Amino acid sequence: MPIWIGTGGSPESAVRAGLLGLPIAFSILGGEPQRFAPLVELYKTAAVKAGHDPNKLQIATHSHGFISDTTQEAAERYYPVMADKMNRIGRERGWPRYTRDSYDSARSLRGALYVGDPEYVAEKIVLLHKNLGLTRFMMYNDFSSLPHRDLLRTIELLGTKVAPMVRKELARQTSDHNV
Repeated sequence: MPIWIGTGGSPESAVRAGLLGLPIAFSILGGEPQRFAPLVELYKTAAVKAGHDPNKLQIATHSHGFISDTTQEAAERYYPVMADKMNRIGRERGWPRYTRDSYDSARSLRGALYVGDPEYVAEKIVLLHKNLGLTRFMMYNDFSSLPHRDLLRTIELLGTKVAPMVRKELARQTSDHNV
């Protein structure tokens, strides 16, 4: 049974996972995912120092997302869900109020939310792979706040559209790099 170390981004967790040679999963709820790059480097450095093969390390991220047929539809349908969730968590943690502006910023190409049509979500995942060297991407869908049909459609689009686009682009980048 594979065991992963999950972290919200503490350097200590990254180093611990690296020293143990275990896969790591970064939970990225806000900000720019690129800011996790130094933690990935800490993870890799610790793993090499402990004698683990850097080519066998596995890195994942976990982020919120919602996929629909159009980016505009996804953005409109998912905003109430994210605003409710982030404002509830924010009250507990002392975060500022989550607004439509913060949501739209998080949906941007370099933001932490994977909300849009299949092409846009795939583009964001490919960028995340490029910036962090991912071997796995996990997208959280809130089953308690979305209509069941929307969740099923997100899962369908993730499996039938997004994943094949990401695989194709990563294979193309690998073959371009080997040329």
